Formats: sequence, C-alpha cells, structure tokens
Amino acid sequence: MIPYFEITAFAFGPIVIQMWGLMVALGILAGLTLAYKYSRKYFLAEQVILDLAVWSIFGGFIGARLFHIIFYQPEYYLLHPEEIMYFWHGGASSLGGFVGAAIAIYIFAKIKKFSYKELLPYFDVAAISLWLGWAIGRIGCFLIHDHPGTLSHSLLAVKFPDGARFDLGLLDSILAWVIFFVCLLSFNKLAKKRYGLMAIISFMMYSFARFWLDFLRATDVELSDARYWHLTPAQWGMIVIFFG
Repeated sequence: MIPYFEITAFAFGPIVIQMWGLMVALGILAGLTLAYKYSRKYFLAEQVILDLAVWSIFGGFIGARLFHIIFYQPEYYLLHPEEIMYFWHGGASSLGGFVGAAIAIYIFAKIKKFSYKELLPYFDVAAISLWLGWAIGRIGCFLIHDHPGTLSHSLLAVKFPDGARFDLGLLDSILAWVIFFVCLLSFNKLAKKRYGLMAIISFMMYSFARFWLDFLRATDVELSDARYWHLTPAQWGMIVIFFG
C-alpha cells in the first residue's frame, strides 16, 4: 500500500509554484521534446509539429477547463465564479481536453489547408508524445490527490486520512505510462504499416481502460465526480472515442 503524502505547492523564493501546474508544464515540455526528436528522425516538418502542439495545447486547456466547469462542478463555479480562471489549482476534464484539442487541430488544418492524409504521420508522433506528457502531468493529480477513488486494500491503494483508497490520478498515470511504452516499442512497425494506426490503437487502449477505471472513482467524498445515468462524463466520452 502506498503512503499518503500531499504536495499542493511550494515556494521558490517569493514565488509560489503550484505542483499540479508544474507537472503539467513538465509533461508538455517532455512531450514537445519527444515530438521534435521524432519529427527529425522521420523527416517530418518541425514547424508543423510545433504548430500542431501549440494549437492542441491551447485548445486542450480551454476544452478541459470548460468541460470540468460545465459537466463536473457547475454549482461550485456558480458560487465561486472568480475561480473559473484558476486552472493551475487543478480542475480539468481529460475528455474536454481531447475534444478541445481535436477542434483546435481541425481549425488548424482548415486554415493551413492540410488534408487528413497529410497529417496522419504527424498524428502518430503527436500520440506518442501525448502519452508521455499525460503520464507526467497525471503525477501532478496524484500529488494533490484531486481524484480520490473507492476504498480499497489493494497494493495500489493510497492511505488517505479517511482510509485506504485508490487514487485515480496515480492509476491514470500508470495507464498512460503503459500506453507510452507500447507506442515506443511498436512505433516503427505500426508507422511503416499504416500512418495513423498507432494513434488510433493508443486512443482505443486508453478509452477502453479509462472507461473501467472510472468505476473506481469515489462517490462518498465531497465534490465527487458527477454522474449521468450512472456514468461519469468521461465514461460517456470514452464510449464515443472507442467506437468512433
């Protein structure tokens, strides 16, 4: 069983750094570095990789925050509207991030007049970079414990103050690490077989596993995740992603 420790922020001189925001930033940096490396290795246009990253990051942040506010805690933000912009405190929907990034990439492709087929090899590079960044960013969720799970005596449970529970930030990070290493080991084979195949497989892996993981989210804590017909918003989204 994993001991409970919480690191929400730390001071660097007069500056207070939020741990969640720091881990997300490190994840983005690691993902961009890997994407740049792969773009050079496979002779892809580095500027396109950078443009895709910028568009998807901004779109992802906006979508993640909006989905969290609208579908997860609308009552809270109606009472505390000043906190809507405090994204560095946590409070982001992974489903909203995917939707926001997808919309941003679609707009980018239309503006730059890229066809879907032209972007397929870039999607493979983006996918492997995404899962690396996701795995690191989710460690931030684990460190602030904003996704408590159900009570459990599993080896992966965390000794929360109110009892041992799963921590969905930790579980989602582990899932992302697994997908990242699968992509890393199979990139050459899948990329040569068909562009875009690795991106599709990785998202199917994530959506399938994430759907079941969300059943482990706590329902007995304050501000527990909203449910719609017994499923979280993310679970409904994962169904669409898996079969889409």
